[in-house]
Amino acid sequence: MGRDRNGSRCNAKGVAAMGEEVNVLALVKEDQRYIFLYDEVSVDELLQTLGRYAADPELNFSWYDAAVMSQRVRALRRGTAKTSCDDHNHYRKSA
Repeated sequence: MGRDRNGSRCNAKGVAAMGEEVNVLALVKEDQRYIFLYDEVSVDELLQTLGRYAADPELNFSWYDAAVMSQRVRALRRGTAKTSCDDHNHYRKSA
């Protein structure tokens, strides 16, 4: 068993080993869906991706979205995230 470029354990085919925790971060805005799968070693890469998406004028992904999602990732790492699925109050309505 080896490791991928992010340091996660991989089997001989390069597939992440079972037992690795994979987190899901998702946002649905109008007709666009943003779904991010990440593990503990790829958090920095995820945060950079959120910034790139926010900077892309062709996406309906704002800096506010990036900030809220980044805050959620950091809260999950600290173990202080709400367990309720009722987080819709954190997002503003799209224009």
